[in-house]
Amino acid sequence: LSLTPSRCSGVGLALCRRLLEEDGRIHLCIACRNEQKSEATRELLLAAYPAAQVSTVDVDLGNLASVLRAARELRCRFQRLDFVYLNAGIMPNPHVNFKALWHGLLTGKLLHMLTTAEGVMTQTDRLNGDGLQEVFATNLFGHFMLVRQLQSLLCGQEKPSRLIWTSSSNARESAFSLSDYQHAKGQESYSSSKYATDLTSVVLNRKFNGQGLYSSVVCPGLVMSNMTYGILPVFLWKLLMPIMWLIRFFAKTYTLTPYNGAEAHVWLFKQKPEYLDALVKYHSCTTGLGKCYVEPRKMDVDEDIAEKLYQKLLELEEQTLDKYHDLLD
Repeated sequence: LSLTPSRCSGVGLALCRRLLEEDGRIHLCIACRNEQKSEATRELLLAAYPAAQVSTVDVDLGNLASVLRAARELRCRFQRLDFVYLNAGIMPNPHVNFKALWHGLLTGKLLHMLTTAEGVMTQTDRLNGDGLQEVFATNLFGHFMLVRQLQSLLCGQEKPSRLIWTSSSNARESAFSLSDYQHAKGQESYSSSKYATDLTSVVLNRKFNGQGLYSSVVCPGLVMSNMTYGILPVFLWKLLMPIMWLIRFFAKTYTLTPYNGAEAHVWLFKQKPEYLDALVKYHSCTTGLGKCYVEPRKMDVDEDIAEKLYQKLLELEEQTLDKYHDLLD
């Protein structure tokens, strides 16, 4: 069974399609915060793959009560999970620093900035209903809580289970601080949350490989999706698209389409987890002529900081479970 928490669009939808193309025997469970969208996605998939087993579960990764309710429902419905694709994410109120782009052009760093968004993208974060920074809660902690609550379906099974996190080339150590791991004081909350994702995956492997649970991180590259279209006005994207197709001859991470962006996710679906490197991020790449491939890249992570972050997440988890004890079995 493959569980896919996603936005029910973009890479998430493309991933569902591609997984069913790879193996029509899997039971695909779509986890989405919008019931209407998840049901519409289910019907869309069944129209293309009538024999497929596709179900849904409602979960808002930015709402911890919703995460606990969804986990409880999944524990009732299933005995094990083979794959959990942790793909949901938000980037609220993104802003482009055009001055930084111009400086990058003058200093020869423009291509690097365009492929990593380093120094270019900022966001305005806020607190959610649980009193947590919204981006941290949705992009990392909600997923972490879900994994912890599904541990009985993931560990100690006959076959290995897999966690596959959607990270980013924008995940940078310079945007992350252990003393402000929710990124309340900065303006690069998305980058911080993705770097924290990389750290968390590293520790999960250390803690749970012995119990048959393996974790990997992927980068879908630059994909034109609802999240991307929120950065600039749509008309501007239309003007830029011919340039972006040209850039792809020099920047292989410009995957552009959701189908291409899901390449690394699908590649990992076919690999034996015990042979993968826990310190590698798998990037979806596309050649200038449109051929998809996967490029492994060593992650720039400090394993000591990863362990300390993990302990902070456990402390926050304990506070959450105390608050929502009525939602536990």
